Amino acid sequence: MGKIRLKDISTRAPAEHDKKEIKEKKDKLTLELRELQNLLFAESRHAILIVLQGMDGSGKDGVIRNVLSSMNPQGIMVRSFKVPTEEELSHDFLWRVHRHAPEKGMIQVFNRSHYEDILVTRVHKWCDDETALKRMRAINDFEDLLVQHNHTHILKFYLHISQEEQMKRLHERLKDPAKMWKYSDKDFSESKLWDLYMKMYEDCFHQCNNPSWIIVPSDQNWYKEYVIASQLRDLLAGLDMQYPGVKKSG
Repeated sequence: MGKIRLKDISTRAPAEHDKKEIKEKKDKLTLELRELQNLLFAESRHAILIVLQGMDGSGKDGVIRNVLSSMNPQGIMVRSFKVPTEEELSHDFLWRVHRHAPEKGMIQVFNRSHYEDILVTRVHKWCDDETALKRMRAINDFEDLLVQHNHTHILKFYLHISQEEQMKRLHERLKDPAKMWKYSDKDFSESKLWDLYMKMYEDCFHQCNNPSWIIVPSDQNWYKEYVIASQLRDLLAGLDMQYPGVKKSG
């Protein structure tokens, strides 16, 4: 796989896609996901880990709300990884992540993830390149462990928005009372580091590419949600799951 160049990938839906048609397809996919998740939970042979990464305003919360919330809440968990606590900093960087890995039958969503420790830390020079490379190797080993020893299937999504769209959404947070709670003083200062973030993301995609990253054009939420729902549906449908039938006692 060649190195991903984000500037060469569109942040918008292909021109031939119709918004109304795609939204209808997405709604049908969410109905399929309900049944497939039920199968996943009943069979309890596979685990699913969904990693959502993206710049502020890329719509990670919207994916959880508009795609994943259609499924049974008993079978899906969401974990957001924010600034590490004092306890978390006293352990290795994967400690706080590994304990939230999904059990068989479950879908676990990471809203931001272990990749923050090789992204924001590098942008702000809290982590040098040598340490970051060691962490990326550890991440590869961690993901391989989940795949090989717990039947975990990993979908890693990068929500790809333009800086122009990000600024539009950040300004909306200042005007819309329903979105003001999302605003942070750091939002605009972090956006000024856009080019450096893109460079670090591209390095991350290159070094940690098994499983490969799925770059999701995200300037239009309707298309982003369709792509993610489609990818998850295809993964679950491909597992050839079966209901286990009546369990025998004794």
